[in-house]
Amino acid sequence: MIFDTHAHYDDERFDEDRDALLKQLHQDGISYILNAGASPESLDKTMELAEKYPFVYAALGIHPHEAEKMNEDIINKIRLLSQNHKVVAIGEIGLDYYYDNSPRDIQRYWFQRQIELARELKLPIIIHDRDAHEDTVNILKKTDVKQVGGIFHCFTGSAQMAMDMLKLNLYIAVGGPVTFKNARKTIEVVEAVPLEKLLVETDCPYLSPEPYRGKRNNSGYLVHVIRKIAEIKGISESEVAETTLKNAKTVFGLR
Repeated sequence: MIFDTHAHYDDERFDEDRDALLKQLHQDGISYILNAGASPESLDKTMELAEKYPFVYAALGIHPHEAEKMNEDIINKIRLLSQNHKVVAIGEIGLDYYYDNSPRDIQRYWFQRQIELARELKLPIIIHDRDAHEDTVNILKKTDVKQVGGIFHCFTGSAQMAMDMLKLNLYIAVGGPVTFKNARKTIEVVEAVPLEKLLVETDCPYLSPEPYRGKRNNSGYLVHVIRKIAEIKGISESEVAETTLKNAKTVFGLR
């Protein structure tokens, strides 16, 4: 039983086999999937997936790459869609200074605005942070994110930063990169963070683990992530799967 806490099955790379793949994954032990919205266009697609498949839940938010497209109409749309019980988080939101697809001041404004919306809706957030650690942490503290909590998606910071994020009521999500040969920093994070504060994710179709690196990712490949975490922690794969699933249900308020 596995909970993939971050996927993008609305992506066009799944257009040819989405339905068959999702049904097969569920049969193979992927108990739950959280599909994360990232663009204005993906909001409706994410809701369609959540409404079609009982095991798929939705996070709604606008990725920093798309921040220039943001306006209050989109905030209102997220607010309205979030009345659906299948919406369990606001995300994927945050900062991306690696690509800088949107101006940084606009990224910061809409990141903070969406955290404010999450607080209004009493939903956890899913954070994207790439090469923007300092500003991300400052905004999280400024907006008192501890009130809603959430997930630090695809965490790339240090072990010390991870421990600091736990104090803000955030969980640390680990995906395919933990299996990479240059994963020393991520391994140190997994060593430091208690299992009760870890989650597993794919970010599919991106970030496939070894031995599928470079290919389209899917939730079935999480077995490789779970195996690596178990190896690092010196515990069984079943304990990792069961505990991270329980953690995810706690974050998202699921029974």
